[in-house]
Amino acid sequence: MASNARFLEDLLDDKDLDAVSRWLADRSSVVVAEELGRISGAEQAVAFRLLPKDRALDVFEYLDPVHQAELLEALRDDHVTEIFASLAPDDQASLLDEMPAKVASRLLQGLPYSQRRVTSGLLGYPAESAGRLMVPTPTVLTPDATREESLEKLQSRAKRYAAGPHHSIALATVAVTDESRKLLGMLELADLVTAPEGTLVGELLDEEQHSVSAYDDQEHAARLIQEADLLALPVVDDEDRILGVITVDDAMEVLEAEVTEDAYRAGGAEPLNEPYLTATVMTLAKKRGVWLIVLILAAFLTINVMQFFEDVLEAVVVLSIFVPMLIGTGGNAGSQAASSVVRALAVNEVRPRDVLRVIGREVRVGFLLGVFLGAVIFPILAFLYYPQVAFTISLTIVAICTWACIVGGVLPLVAKKLGVDPAVFSTPVVSTLVDATGLIIYFSIAGVIMADQIRQATGG
Repeated sequence: MASNARFLEDLLDDKDLDAVSRWLADRSSVVVAEELGRISGAEQAVAFRLLPKDRALDVFEYLDPVHQAELLEALRDDHVTEIFASLAPDDQASLLDEMPAKVASRLLQGLPYSQRRVTSGLLGYPAESAGRLMVPTPTVLTPDATREESLEKLQSRAKRYAAGPHHSIALATVAVTDESRKLLGMLELADLVTAPEGTLVGELLDEEQHSVSAYDDQEHAARLIQEADLLALPVVDDEDRILGVITVDDAMEVLEAEVTEDAYRAGGAEPLNEPYLTATVMTLAKKRGVWLIVLILAAFLTINVMQFFEDVLEAVVVLSIFVPMLIGTGGNAGSQAASSVVRALAVNEVRPRDVLRVIGREVRVGFLLGVFLGAVIFPILAFLYYPQVAFTISLTIVAICTWACIVGGVLPLVAKKLGVDPAVFSTPVVSTLVDATGLIIYFSIAGVIMADQIRQATGG
């Protein structure tokens, strides 16, 4: 795929527009959108203008909002207005979030009044809310409508969803409401089409129905769509009146964004919020530098512990050899536990109130891991050094693994309870904390097992 983008860049650099047109015609809209996202805004604009109008709109919808904003800034105003007006309201709202305030205001004012009112309504919801993500004013059916009447209504309304490749999904599952637009349930189009003639809509509704409030978190709505295998999830107000639907394609984008955010924070960096190749070097450095400063300061804990047990290290120098191995083992064990719990929290498999159950499981897991690793390393150390050292290191591994798993399992739950992203307490934070506490465990155990040797060395 990267070679495609490089080839497209070469054609644009050579100003071979005929070859660019052929390149674009030979590839799907999805591939074109992906490759446009790898080149500069000016080059995007040149290639985009070579696309036929209908295909250009399809390609534009497949672009990420960041790349959409970049492309619009490079296009002429009349072209920008036309493209922006063709988007669905939820996509318009996402795009406006990426644009400078003045540009966003100009784009919004360029819409017809009815369209501007709908998009402005979405912008009135919190940034990460379900209301911001929904496709508003969905087609609704009434329970007393027949199969034939409902299909005729859907056919007449289908043109509303012809603006892009994604929003026909909003017709695959249709809301059923009473006269006051209070949600009664959702009906899959397949059930309606295959129903016998004369069947009433109300007879086709499932007993189990799902919905979310417009102010619920987007991730919660997306997880519900994933777990319940829904094509569309209705969004309702406080009185259960239908406001819109969230489609599965938008839910997938939300989940992808959440996974990306967790991956950055688990690696000790702030989320980038823009594609890697379009981010400046300074942006990348700032996103990573903040966490590195925090981790460096936290590492002073480890230094202070080493200084506190300096006498022990001087008495039994061989102990210092195993410090990197022990803190590395503890950090890795804690990170594994943290990653497992962060993932379990993300998919709602555990909740903060399950902290005691998590501790119980992690104690057993950590102990088993420690016993296994200690048993493996004991004969090696006993042969290379002497039994006291082997026993000290092996017992320390058992204790550190157990402790690290507890820390890695509990910290994400505490973070969730405090309203902090659990991924923040993943690999970097857990590793740094376990490093310091692991050394305390190590030198404490060594002080007991090797007490006679330490006294002899220190003259105590």
